[in-house]
Amino acid sequence: MHRSETAVSVELQTPDMTLNIGPQHPSTHGVLRLIAKVDGERVREVEPVIGYMHRGYEKISEVRTYAQITALVNRIDWVSGFANEVPFILGVEKLMGIEAPERAQWIRLILSELARISSHLVFMSSYPLELGATTPLMHTLREREHILELIEDVTGGRFHPNFNRVGGVKPNYGGGSTTKKQSMDLPAGFFERTAAAMDRMESICDDLDLLVTGNEFIKMRTVGVGVIPGDKAIEYGLSGPNLRASGVAYDLRKADSYLTYDQVDFDVVTRPDGDCYDRYVVRQDEIRESVKIIRQAIDKIPSGPLQAKVPRILKAPKGQVYTRAENPKGEFGYYIVSEGGKMPYRLKIRSTSFSNLTILPWVLQDQLVPDLVAILGSLDFVLGDVDR
Repeated sequence: MHRSETAVSVELQTPDMTLNIGPQHPSTHGVLRLIAKVDGERVREVEPVIGYMHRGYEKISEVRTYAQITALVNRIDWVSGFANEVPFILGVEKLMGIEAPERAQWIRLILSELARISSHLVFMSSYPLELGATTPLMHTLREREHILELIEDVTGGRFHPNFNRVGGVKPNYGGGSTTKKQSMDLPAGFFERTAAAMDRMESICDDLDLLVTGNEFIKMRTVGVGVIPGDKAIEYGLSGPNLRASGVAYDLRKADSYLTYDQVDFDVVTRPDGDCYDRYVVRQDEIRESVKIIRQAIDKIPSGPLQAKVPRILKAPKGQVYTRAENPKGEFGYYIVSEGGKMPYRLKIRSTSFSNLTILPWVLQDQLVPDLVAILGSLDFVLGDVDR
């Protein structure tokens, strides 16, 4: 037999190698270190190392008044901003037996959904970049500016609004008419600009259908990669889009019905396959649902006061409460323990990204090294949230 016709099969024995990915790496969305043991091109074991950005929010809050803590918590997940404030304020109001006026609750809902759109747009601009697609980055961030401008018009802050108050929201008497839809708490023309921005959000989603979700190269990197079954997602405590992309239709806006979400119509978006592609598509579809919610809120928001009657000095009675909300990245909760007084005795934060990252050692096992970045980015996390 000629030598060229002889099939030779040789299995190379390669030793395991330990790779340090991070703590400074573009795909880690902050200061995260992954200690990965690899065998050739396969990841055999991963150990996440966190804590590089620890800022001690829970202990700092024990020496801050309830009013001061609002300025702290909107910095935990700095991409979500306003949405971080809502469950904390709801918890304090529950402790004190206070209910915010209906108009204030509608304003909270609108700003929460604007924060959701803003957060998802950050993901939808950065994730394709990690896969090698550069065009969506500036294209998407440009549209996000319209959302940040709306938030800034109302609250005065783009990233850190500090706009919620116990019993309502911060009044703004800088302008506006006294009509039903534009009382003096919101800037003049806010609803018109918001409606126009929602049209732009639908347009950018249509564009991303061509640039990203329909892109064959994006699909090659994401379809069937990093699959998380629904039962495994529940087991590891995933929530938000990461859970819904695994086929679990669980959304606190429906399940817990806080603020005025029970008065608007929207769908809980799910996908069946639980891979990187589905985790992207779910977030894109959720932007469309947020647009629907905001348009309904513009039509339904009533006139009325922004603040309930609250004591001049806020003191919560002795007790404890856990409140949660469907933040852009999933369930975000605060467990507040009060011994009476102006400050919480203890505060425990159930941060979304921390819980979502617990699945990393499982989902990265036996994956290809090039797919590690694709899976990591698809979980959409912020390390300030993880380390808090």
